[in-house]
Amino acid sequence: MAWDMEVDVLVVGAGGCGLAAAIAAHDAGASVAILEKRERPGGNSSLSTGSVPGAGSRFQREAGIEDSAERMVADLERTAGHSELPALTRRMAGISAGLCEWLVDVVGARMALITDYCHVGHSVPRLHAPVSRRGQDLVDDLLAAVAKRDIPLAVNNAVSTLYVNESGAVVGAAVTGPGIEASKIGARNVILATNGFAANRDLVKKYCAEIAGAEYFGALGSEGEAMIWGEQLNAQLANMRAYQGYAAVAYPHGSLLSWTTIEKGGILVNAAGERFGNEDLGYSGYAKRVLAQAGPVYAIFDDRIKALASKEEEFQELVDHHGVKGSDTVQGLAAVFNLPEATLTRTLTDYNQAAANQQDSSATDPQGRRHFGMAPLTGTLWICRVTPGLFHTQGGLAVDHMGRVLRADGSIIPGLYAGGGAAAGISGSVGAEGYCSGNGLLTAIGLGYLAGRSAAGIST
Repeated sequence: MAWDMEVDVLVVGAGGCGLAAAIAAHDAGASVAILEKRERPGGNSSLSTGSVPGAGSRFQREAGIEDSAERMVADLERTAGHSELPALTRRMAGISAGLCEWLVDVVGARMALITDYCHVGHSVPRLHAPVSRRGQDLVDDLLAAVAKRDIPLAVNNAVSTLYVNESGAVVGAAVTGPGIEASKIGARNVILATNGFAANRDLVKKYCAEIAGAEYFGALGSEGEAMIWGEQLNAQLANMRAYQGYAAVAYPHGSLLSWTTIEKGGILVNAAGERFGNEDLGYSGYAKRVLAQAGPVYAIFDDRIKALASKEEEFQELVDHHGVKGSDTVQGLAAVFNLPEATLTRTLTDYNQAAANQQDSSATDPQGRRHFGMAPLTGTLWICRVTPGLFHTQGGLAVDHMGRVLRADGSIIPGLYAGGGAAAGISGSVGAEGYCSGNGLLTAIGLGYLAGRSAAGIST
């Protein structure tokens, strides 16, 4: 076949996974090019909090935090339960510390360890994130590293076909863009970093029906091409029924209400002023419970929690735009959204009583909550209307320890790698309750890094 361009490594997708893969491949000596079908790079990584868990990093040691890959595996497996690729969980935990250090030392990412509290699913502080808690800042740093290395990045260039030779190896791709003829790019290895399928409503209904009724708040490019191409090549799919939801998207603003507001002691109530489950499930696992409510849902927290959450820029912007409203009385709080005052008073009284008695093993919360953070809720109370959302899928192409795509029989498809949402994740095999904070970016950056190095000829 006559190629219009040839490279050692062709990266399809310019989110966190693709950018990390390109940097890693370039630094290992390969010629690299990146294609992005949307008009700008970033994908779901830009919409995230930019948080990457690292177990045993030097930043943890400097903070006096003891951690290990084994402890992280235990946390992930306890939360996720059964996974169709258990070795991938161990692999991601094993490289996580070095990955965070690589991001800071080599990529130049402006990240720091979050020590304020443990996040969903983690037993110790191990998330490393931009100070702003904005994924766009991490993407900007990755893009700066790509530009510094003069790695070509073409936006508005969508891959339509993967080319396979007579022996079954992937050898390139057909690319189209606005107003240009299709071109053929040859590559020794192709890395799929196209994200998942959460923007493909048919695939969501097929694999993740329980959340299909929720609005999608992720990147528009997550249309599932990797799974479609993979199936054409007899690739194995794994964990396809797993996804990441978010229980508290601020309505109608569309920004995330920081889960800090709930994790540190806030609650969620329905239009009747009643709690409807155990908020300890976390922002992902709780999303389907919010979706199941017949009417609006509201988050309630106090001044102390609000002050802590205000360290996050997105939350403070929500406050500045009057997305949360406060009152010194339950009566005033109920009046904001016309909630039944008597019911809301009883709900808060029962919850605060459980929180006040949390050290008493015989005391129980009506909804089974065990972690109350800063509760009981006191002083000025704040309320925000929220809606559930689907953010990204956690199933995809089955990969090995280097990100190489596997066939249904377990053999490797030569020349094809996958990472991030294009690959299977580490959040269990079904539903959203297995998602721990940072799981998405860990497999995005982690598999991108491993795939980039392997595609360039380095096997570690």
